[in-house]
Amino acid sequence: MRVVAIVVNWNGGADTLLCVESLLAQVPPLERVLVVDHASSDGSRERVQRDFPIVEVIETGANLGYSGGNNRGAARARELGADAFLVVNNDVTLEPHCVRELVRALESNERLAAVGPRVLLRDDPMRLWAAGGVLSWRQNLSDLRGFGQRDADEYRRTLEVDYVPGCAVLVRASALGGEELFDDLYFAYTEDVDLGQRLRRAGFASACIGSVRAWHAPSSSTGGGYNPRRKYMMAVNSVHFLRRWGGRREWLRFLAFDVATLPFALADGWCRGHANAVLAKALGIWHGLCGRRISAETVKSGATALW
Repeated sequence: MRVVAIVVNWNGGADTLLCVESLLAQVPPLERVLVVDHASSDGSRERVQRDFPIVEVIETGANLGYSGGNNRGAARARELGADAFLVVNNDVTLEPHCVRELVRALESNERLAAVGPRVLLRDDPMRLWAAGGVLSWRQNLSDLRGFGQRDADEYRRTLEVDYVPGCAVLVRASALGGEELFDDLYFAYTEDVDLGQRLRRAGFASACIGSVRAWHAPSSSTGGGYNPRRKYMMAVNSVHFLRRWGGRREWLRFLAFDVATLPFALADGWCRGHANAVLAKALGIWHGLCGRRISAETVKSGATALW
């Protein structure tokens, strides 16, 4: 199976270099490693070109978002004859035999179209970031399986999941049926949940291959976990996702768990110093209901008083 790796870089600094290094260390070697650069100004693109001349750098000239950047990489990977796309966040590193085991999982089960490793927190590697994702239709619509839990045997098994988090996922190219890898509608966040639904609708399954590991420093591109821009983007995209996949029951659950709880979250936010993030989430829900889409302009620093 010919695997082409795609890394989207936007001022990723040293994280991007560590990510690329781990991809080049895969055994056996990958077909190609692509770095899709969104007009970075921190010198990270130049450092990748200097330190890893074997890596192909695709310059987009603008911030196309996580979905748009990976789609640009997937288009190039198709030109290279890729059988599978390996999507990796720039702040993720993989152990050397990770991709080999993910490929084996795809090759041994034709039902599987997306697989990923169990993902540990880089700064606390005995704890999980995710071992696959589960649709809950509650806060943010989905949950990362095992998030924050201590690494344990139950997470080291292969298990079918609703979706594989987009920070580290190997996708069978033929399962996409000629469609783009991610939907550009989402810009960033929820694109992986949507992919899981699209693959399921096409008759395929997704799985976490828990025997192999990756390490993640989450949300570095948007400034951390409870960050206004991140909460805004997740809220906008939750509404887009509901419009596409939700029924009456799912909308009611969203209203009960994500909308009705906002006043309580805001009160707690004032006490904990993250009220702006709650307000950004409320704004995102409203913008999603109004049909607005996220772009680089809407989430750039200073675009609103909230970030």
